[in-house]
Amino acid sequence: MKKVAVIQDLSSFGKCSLTAAIPVLSVMGVQAVPLPTAILTAQTGFSSYFCEDFTSKMDQFIEEWDKLNVSFDGIHTGFVTGQDQIDNIFKFLDKFHTKKSTLLVDPVMGDIGEVYKLFTDQLLARMKELVKSADVITPNVTECCLLTGLSYEKLHSYSNEHDFLKAVEEAGKTLQHETGAQVIITGINPPSSNPDQQVIGNMYLDQRKTYYDAMQYNGQSYSGTGDLFASVIMGSMMRGDNLEKSVQLAQEFLTAAINDTALDQIPTVEGINFEKYLRMLL
Repeated sequence: MKKVAVIQDLSSFGKCSLTAAIPVLSVMGVQAVPLPTAILTAQTGFSSYFCEDFTSKMDQFIEEWDKLNVSFDGIHTGFVTGQDQIDNIFKFLDKFHTKKSTLLVDPVMGDIGEVYKLFTDQLLARMKELVKSADVITPNVTECCLLTGLSYEKLHSYSNEHDFLKAVEEAGKTLQHETGAQVIITGINPPSSNPDQQVIGNMYLDQRKTYYDAMQYNGQSYSGTGDLFASVIMGSMMRGDNLEKSVQLAQEFLTAAINDTALDQIPTVEGINFEKYLRMLL
């Protein structure tokens, strides 16, 4: 069985990070090996939460796993609390990232044009270095803007879908060129003349082509959808699937879970009802 080291936080509520990655990878036939960056009572979108930062503990995981002489087929990084944790991730990569292991970096820093509470300029600078080590990067539109310097406000000043998608594609190509990684930009919500026909899509870019696909958008931003998407991509790669198929599978999985969540009128901060749709990933 293939093993993936998952370097992310553990949030008790919010259905994100490790509580999203572990079940997805498991059902896809991959052993998820967690290295928690922090333990939170709830993800940071909640009005109140307690966070135990694990920066000082990360070295112990690296040292103990090195003693065990373990290896990983994949490494999946997500939410970090600051630039010091990215420094620790680089230490981890020095030990465990080989030509035989696939590194997926989900550069979690913000969404919908806003940065998260723990974001700093120093974190952005180190994240720009980390993505250069990645084989696959899965930023959302906001994170793509942060990594490339594209103005989020200018992007959303475009009044038609073609110009909007062209600007996103150009930013994705810039990121792909600067890192050499395959890039999947998530949560793309182009302008629509009909508010009842909004879509949200994902764009995959490599050195040869661009692939874009979209689904109907209900206007809500749910906790953990980016983490679930990236986890499906990682699980698919471990099974040898190509990334276009992986994007399609992730999108179908999330569409079913989001529609179910909307019917139940679940608050967006609580995440989506993905558990009953894990069978789609078998």
